[in-house]
Amino acid sequence: MQRMSWAMQCQSCLPWGSWTQLRRSLSGSRGTRSVYLCAASVPGAAGSYFLRKVLRASDISLPRGCVHYQGGSQEHSVQPSSSRHGLSQLRNVASSDAIKKHQKSLSAWFSHQPNEERQFGPSFSLDAVHVDPVIRESSLEEILKPSPDLTIQNQLQQPCSQVISLQNLFDVDACGRQVKNVVLYGTVGTGKSTLIKKMVVDWCHGRLPRFELVIPFSCEDLSHSHAPISLRRLITKKYQHLRDVVPMLGASNLKVLFILNGLERLNLDFRLAGTELCCDPNEPVPPSAIVVNLLRKYLLPEASIIVTTRPSAVRRIPGKYVGRYAEICGFSDTNLQKLYFQMRLSQPGCSGENSAGSSSGEQENLVEMLSRNLERHNQIAAACFLPSYCWLVCTTLHFLYFTRTVPPSQTLTGIYTSFLRLNFSGEVLDSTDPTNISMMKYVAKTVGKLAYEGVMSRKTCFSEDDLQQCFEVEMKTESELNLLEVFRSDVFRFFLTPCVQPGKEHTFVFTIPAMQEYLAALYVVLGEKKTLAQRVGKELSEVIGKVSEDIAVVLNIISKVLPLRFLPVLFNLLKIFPRYFSRLSGKDRDAIAHTMAEELFKEEDYYNDDVLDQINSSILGVEGPMCHPDEAPDDEVFELFPIFMGGILSRRNRAILEQLGCSIKNLAAFEIAKAMKKTVIRNSRKGLPPSELMDYLFFLHEFQNERFTAEAIRSLRTVNLSSVKMTPLKCSVLASVMGTTCHEVEELNLTSCNLDTSSLRILFPVLLRCKALHLQLNSLGSDACKEIRDLLLHDKCVVSNLRLANNPLGKQGAQYLAEALAGNRSLTHLSLLHTALGDQGAEVIAQHLTENQHLQELNLGYNSLTDTAALHVVEVAKKHATLDKVHLYFNDISEDGKQVLHSLRMDRDGVRALVFLTAGTDVSDYWSNILNVVQRNLAFWDRERVQQHLALILQDLESSRRQTANPWRKAKFLRVESEVKKMLGKLQHGTL
Repeated sequence: MQRMSWAMQCQSCLPWGSWTQLRRSLSGSRGTRSVYLCAASVPGAAGSYFLRKVLRASDISLPRGCVHYQGGSQEHSVQPSSSRHGLSQLRNVASSDAIKKHQKSLSAWFSHQPNEERQFGPSFSLDAVHVDPVIRESSLEEILKPSPDLTIQNQLQQPCSQVISLQNLFDVDACGRQVKNVVLYGTVGTGKSTLIKKMVVDWCHGRLPRFELVIPFSCEDLSHSHAPISLRRLITKKYQHLRDVVPMLGASNLKVLFILNGLERLNLDFRLAGTELCCDPNEPVPPSAIVVNLLRKYLLPEASIIVTTRPSAVRRIPGKYVGRYAEICGFSDTNLQKLYFQMRLSQPGCSGENSAGSSSGEQENLVEMLSRNLERHNQIAAACFLPSYCWLVCTTLHFLYFTRTVPPSQTLTGIYTSFLRLNFSGEVLDSTDPTNISMMKYVAKTVGKLAYEGVMSRKTCFSEDDLQQCFEVEMKTESELNLLEVFRSDVFRFFLTPCVQPGKEHTFVFTIPAMQEYLAALYVVLGEKKTLAQRVGKELSEVIGKVSEDIAVVLNIISKVLPLRFLPVLFNLLKIFPRYFSRLSGKDRDAIAHTMAEELFKEEDYYNDDVLDQINSSILGVEGPMCHPDEAPDDEVFELFPIFMGGILSRRNRAILEQLGCSIKNLAAFEIAKAMKKTVIRNSRKGLPPSELMDYLFFLHEFQNERFTAEAIRSLRTVNLSSVKMTPLKCSVLASVMGTTCHEVEELNLTSCNLDTSSLRILFPVLLRCKALHLQLNSLGSDACKEIRDLLLHDKCVVSNLRLANNPLGKQGAQYLAEALAGNRSLTHLSLLHTALGDQGAEVIAQHLTENQHLQELNLGYNSLTDTAALHVVEVAKKHATLDKVHLYFNDISEDGKQVLHSLRMDRDGVRALVFLTAGTDVSDYWSNILNVVQRNLAFWDRERVQQHLALILQDLESSRRQTANPWRKAKFLRVESEVKKMLGKLQHGTL
C-alpha cells in the first residue's frame, strides 16, 4: 500500500484551474509543429483499423507473422546515444538484439498500408509522405465545459500558445513534474491512429530517443478477451521477440512506453471495489485490470503511457491519473492542407504506371487549382479540416484523372464505402450501451434520414430545427439520449460542418456534398425509409415468426396424443401474418427501384453537367467570376443519389457495409435488381441527352451487375455523347459497360468530346462495333490517325460511316488514312472536311483510292485544295467502282478548275463533284446540305475566309439566275440567294 500511495502521490496534480492560470503566466512558446516525410498518409481511423487487425488476440503473434518481412526489410534502426544508459543496464546481448528485432517487426507491420491505400492510388510507404496534424494541449475542465458554437472560426482558429508537438507530449507539465500518462483525444477522422503509427515508426527508426522500448496495444483486441492473463504473458503473446526483455521490466531503468489505442473500446472501472490492485507483472488478471493498474501507476510505475480515445471516453480515466490532455485538431491551418495535397498529388507514381511527363503537368495543375479553391475559404477548406477528408479528396481526384484501365479498378461508391470502413470499421458507438449498435448503423438511421430529406426537398443547408427533427424527435429512453450525446461529441463533425456561405454561418452542410447523397442512398437501400405501420409490422412479424416456430413443436407433440382437428388450422393462422408481411416487404423493393429510376431520369436534370464533372467542380471549384451573394443560387442537383443507390447494391460494397454493421441481404439485392429491370431499363429507352446518357452508363458501371448491364446495353442502338468531356475515366466506363455485350452499335457520336490518342486506344474494342462513328471536333492529329488506321484495318471492323471533320490531321494523318482506305472492306462514307490536308494530303489519298473497292462518298471540303489535287481526286473517282460523290466546296479552286468540275455528269463520268450551289442554269440538289455544313461549322472555321467564299457563291448564283428564263428556276435561285445573304449579313454583324 505504501508503494501505491507513492505512485499516486507522484501523479497527483493541482486543480485544473491552477493549471490554466500557470500556463497563462508562463511565456508559453508555441510548440513545434513538424512536417515529416516519414509516416502514413492514410485517414485517421485507417490506422485504427490496421492496429486492430494486426493486434487481435486470435491472430498469429506479431513477430511470427513478421518473419516474412524481416529478410527483405531495408530499414535499419538507429540506436540513439541517449538510450545507451538503459541498454547498458541490461548487460545482455540477447535482450539488445531482441529490441532490435522488435523494432524491425513493428516497422514492417506499421509501415504496411491497408488495401484501400494500395487500391485507390499510389502505395506510399510510411517514409513517403506525412503531415502532422495540429495537437493542442487541453485540460479536463475544458473537456467537461459545454462546447462553443460550432462555427468555422472556432473550428479553424485555435489558440497558438497551446499547440504542442508529438515529440514534447511527455515534457514536464506546468508544475514542473514529469508527465507519465498522456491522453490523446480527437473526434473521428482527425488522425489519432495515423499519428500513433507515425510515433511507432519514428521509434523504430531511432527518431524517438526518449524511449528504449515501445509496446503498442489495441484496446479493441483487449476488449475481446476477459480471461485472466499476466502483463508479461500478454506482451510475449503478441511480441515473441521480447521474451528475453519482459523479465527485465520493472527490474531495471528501461524507459518503456505503452501505447493504448482506442480506449473507448474498453469499459474501465477505477474503483477499488471494481478492479483489484495488482503490482505484479506475473499475476494473471483480466486485460482491463492490467490497463487500470498501469494507469494507476501501481503496475510498472516508471513506464510511460499514451492513450488515444474519442472525446466521449476521456472521462473514463480519473483526472488524477492523467499528466497531460492533448487534443488532435486535424489540419486547422489551411497551409497544412495545401502541404498535404502538394505532397500527395505530386508523388511520381500518382498518375499511374504508363504516364510520363505529360501527367506531371496535370498533377501540378491539379495541385494549383485545389490550392486556389482552398484560398477562397471555400467549403472544401472546412471539410479538409479533417485529414481523413484530405485523403478522400486525393483519392477521388486520382480516380477522376488517372483511371485508365478497362474496366476501371474501382467505383466511386466503392471509394466512399471504403472511406467509411477506414474511419469506422465496425466500431460500436458506445461500448457501455447494451444495444452495441454499430457507429455506421446509427449514422445511417439518423444522418441518413437528414440526408434523404434534404435530397427530397432539394436542400443542402440544415438549421438547428432540421437537426432536432432528425436526431431528437424519437428519443424516448435514457439509452437513446446517451447514444445521441456520444454521437454529438465524437462523430457529428465528421459528417456535418458549419456553412461558409455569408448569411448562413449558423446552418450546417455535409462535409463533402457527395456524402449527403451517399448517406441518403444508404438510408433508402437499408430500408430505413419506413412508415410507423411498416416498422411496427416488421417487429410484430419477427415476433410472431419466432413464436410460431416454438408453438409448431408443441402442436406436433399434442396432435400425436390428442388428434384435435383445429390444431393445424391454428398453426396455419400463425403463419399467415409473416407471409403477408413478406409480400409487403417485396413491395418495398419495388418502391426502392421506382425511387432509383425516378431520380435517375429526372427531366429537370437533363441538361446539367454529368455527375463526374459535378464532382470535379465541387473539389477544384469553378474557374471564372464568382456569383454575387445577392444572386439567387441555382437549384441544387442530386444526380449522384440514384447512382450511389445502385453502387451500394454491388456485392463488394455490401460485403464492406456488412463489416460496418449495415447488412443488405442477397435476396433483397436480387429483388431490387429484378424490379429495376421494369423501371430503369424501360426509362432508358426513351432517348437521353448526352450528359444524362453518360450518367446512365456510369450508373451501370457503379451497379457492378454484368447480367443487368448487358440487358440494358442491348437496348441502346445509338449512343450520343457529343460535347461530353470524355476523360480517361469516362472512356474506361464506356468501354467497360459496352463490353458486356457483343452487339453492333448503329451510331456512336463522340463529337467535341476532347478525345486524344489514348482515348481512342481505350475505346478501341467499342469503336470496332460501331457502324457510324462521329469523331469531329476533337483536335485529333496524326498520332490519332495511326490508331484509326489500325481500327479500319482490323478484321472485325464494321465502321461504314466515319466523320473526322474539323480535326488537324495534316499530311501525315492523311498518309495513315490512305493506308487504311487501301485495306478496309467496310467503309462507305468518309468525311475529311476541314482537316488541313492540303494538296499533298489529297494526293496521297487519291493514290490509295485505286486499291479501295467500297467507298461511296468522300468529303474533302475546306482543305485548301488547288486545281491539280482536286482534279486528280476526281479523275481517280471516275475510275472507282463505287465512289460517286466527292465534296470539294470551299477549296482554292480556280474558275477554270470549277468549269471542268462543273462539266462532270453522273451518267457519263460516274461521279458528282459538289463544288457549287448551282448546276448549270439550275440550283444544285445539294445546296441546302452545303449551307447546313457551313452553318454548323462556322464556330470552328475562319469567318473571313468563309465570308469570301459565300460572296463568290452569291455571285455565281446571281450569274446563273440571269442566264435562265424559266420562272420556276428563277424563284429557286432567289430563295437560295436569300439564304446566303442572311448568312452573310449575320457574319458581318457577328450574330451568327
